[in-house]
Amino acid sequence: MSTHIGAEPGQVAPHVLMPGDPLRARWIAETFLEDARCYSEVRGMLGYTGHYRGTRVSVQGSGMGMPSMAIYATELFAEYGVQSVVRVGSCGALSPGLGLRDLVLASGACTDSAMNRVRFEGLDYAPVADFDLLRAAYDATRERDLAVRARVGLLLSSDSFYNPRPELVTRLVDYGVLAVEMEASALYTLAAQHRRRALAICTVSDHVVTGEEVGPLERQQTFSDMVEVALDAVLAVPPLAAE
Repeated sequence: MSTHIGAEPGQVAPHVLMPGDPLRARWIAETFLEDARCYSEVRGMLGYTGHYRGTRVSVQGSGMGMPSMAIYATELFAEYGVQSVVRVGSCGALSPGLGLRDLVLASGACTDSAMNRVRFEGLDYAPVADFDLLRAAYDATRERDLAVRARVGLLLSSDSFYNPRPELVTRLVDYGVLAVEMEASALYTLAAQHRRRALAICTVSDHVVTGEEVGPLERQQTFSDMVEVALDAVLAVPPLAAE
């Protein structure tokens, strides 16, 4: 039983979807999973396990920001033997080519956080997605006729929701960064450390440049395309080889 999740051994499935919002975790479990049961209410960060097309899948809230994501991802990988984690969250578009409700499949995650600089003693580590999960998610967007709304590319994982230096964020667009969120870099780094799979799929909830945005209730409950792509992806990847 881990400190922050508190589930018993076997209660967490090998594949986990991770929204930041615990209420979104509950909505995903109730909407997409059969026989979903809550295994954790510790600190209000809800976790559920159920079945999707006959496969056990869990949904676990992560909270906002890389420190919170790092706590839950570490416990999932180290304490519960989770093989695959797919972050399903919202992002703010930076690229003019993105619109509201478009999907970003993050091939890698830039960051303004110091977490990895401390971990790697000043070296610039490049956190990237698991290729098998990324490819499976991309294939799922094509099978669901979502390819026109899906982009594969870089995210910025920022420590600041209200960024005091927006000019630095927008500069990243010139180098291919599509959107900004707050968790993917930590997730990708920890998956690499534990030799597990990770992917971030984010729905554009607002546009940093144009100021367009969706409402908070829609942000919580209507990102179905993203969730279905994530579920298709975790079911498509083969099991990890035993070390």
